[in-house]
Amino acid sequence: MATATMVAAEAEAETIADGAEAGSGARAGAEAGVGENDRRRWIALAVIMTAAFMDLVDVTIVNIAIPSIERTIDASFGAIQWITAGYALAFAAGLITGGRLGDIYGRKRVFLIGIGGFTVASALCGFAAGPEMLIAARLAQGATAALMVPQVLSIVHTTFPAHERGKVFGLFGAVIGLGAVSGPLIGALLTQWNLFGLEWRPIFLINLPVGIAGLILGRIYLTESRAPQALRLDFVGVVLVTAAMLMLVYPLTRGHELDWPTWGFVVMAGSVPMFVALVAYERYKARKDGSPLIELSLFRIKSFAAGISVQLVFGLALGVFFLVWTIYMQNGLGWSPLRAGLTGVPFSIAVSVAAGLSVQKLVPRFGRKVLQTGALLMIAGILIYIWEADRYGTTITAWQMTAPLAVMGLGMGLIVAPLTDAILSGVPREHAGSASGLISTVQQMGTALGLGLVAVVFFGSIDERRLTPATAGTAFSDAFRSSLWWIVAVLAVIFLLMFALPARPAQHLEGGTPDSDDPNDPDGTTTPAEGSRAEAQPDGDRVAGDAVDGSIKEAALTR
Repeated sequence: MATATMVAAEAEAETIADGAEAGSGARAGAEAGVGENDRRRWIALAVIMTAAFMDLVDVTIVNIAIPSIERTIDASFGAIQWITAGYALAFAAGLITGGRLGDIYGRKRVFLIGIGGFTVASALCGFAAGPEMLIAARLAQGATAALMVPQVLSIVHTTFPAHERGKVFGLFGAVIGLGAVSGPLIGALLTQWNLFGLEWRPIFLINLPVGIAGLILGRIYLTESRAPQALRLDFVGVVLVTAAMLMLVYPLTRGHELDWPTWGFVVMAGSVPMFVALVAYERYKARKDGSPLIELSLFRIKSFAAGISVQLVFGLALGVFFLVWTIYMQNGLGWSPLRAGLTGVPFSIAVSVAAGLSVQKLVPRFGRKVLQTGALLMIAGILIYIWEADRYGTTITAWQMTAPLAVMGLGMGLIVAPLTDAILSGVPREHAGSASGLISTVQQMGTALGLGLVAVVFFGSIDERRLTPATAGTAFSDAFRSSLWWIVAVLAVIFLLMFALPARPAQHLEGGTPDSDDPNDPDGTTTPAEGSRAEAQPDGDRVAGDAVDGSIKEAALTR
């Protein structure tokens, strides 16, 4: 059996190598951005990072403007729920499919379709005449974002050589940090300014010039890439994964508002057999024609499987924190949206600084200990927050929150960028889109689970029957502290899960600068010898070599 596996792997590698050699000259000339001396790829990076930032902001920017939306277009409470949750539902349901479409039809093409559709949907949101139109436009926003976002990591993975990806993922982590807290701040500013008497509409219309610029620059500077092997879209897989995601996410996002109806738990329980059916069908599809929607063999790569697990639990912690933090400041302390948004600036700055340093400077030297240090720093920041919230109560100021938020931000920055790097480090290029879609999907699932838990850990500790204007501040502050203890427990679990991550991310070994004490690091997926070979190859040959190496690994894993 082992001999047959090796023969099959070698045969597949020779076939791909022949194709790569035949087309390497054409690709080298046509695909700008692969060459290390071509500065165009950095402009391309700015384009895709801006698109990622737009998505992150649009997830949260609407929350601040809800009172204005209710007032100006007479939106009911149910309509508001669809306006806020519709984006997340469409986004989460389409991420895996969006990633696979990029693998099949070209990541540049799908990205441009996504950003173009996102821009049009944003215009429809801004000019919505009523709640029905706004709901439909928000659903379209989420669906087109699901086409756009998975291509970001895929384009990075296929455009930049391994030794540069650390710097790139550091920038990506900084964008995540900025986007996480910029949405409420930007929404508060635009709504409060009431530009041209448009009330809340500028929070969507601001995407128009950004999206148009991204579409033009992306068409010029992005390079096309797709899976080297011919793949076909798995329609049955699309239906199964969409249904499974909606069955899990929809009841979670609507549960509290609907007072957790029985049907919600039944639907969530039904998502389990739906996911089981999805896995069974994807295995069948892989055996049948090698074109599954989800490449299950990725989960046999230790760095990917461990990183995805950490991503899921980390998303849960962030989902709980950001929502209860916003409610605590606005409903509990009575702060304005603008004051609450400005309070998050130290957090955002700390995330950006730490994310840039972590991948470029710290991870190559200390490996996964950097991520574990980040988890411990986040725990320390939350413990400081608990102490301050208990000591100062409802008289706490934004300045007093600076220290815990800065410590938490440093911790998050040490996690977000290296985690993405670690998850993708061992992924073959031909499955970059599928892997990127899975990363984003798992993060959304974790966030949705966190939002669902808010009803238990935050609202569950508030006796709404005895709540009065005089006692609301104290009740919300107590609930906030109680929720933070839950987050501490989750972060402790994350710290333990991180022991399953590679001691040294494979990309740093691949770059030819190994720092591992063990040259045959069993946790990595690329040896120093392979890294040296990749470093010594010309750019075009390195792309072909990486594809061949990835195909050999893939052949061994799938047979």
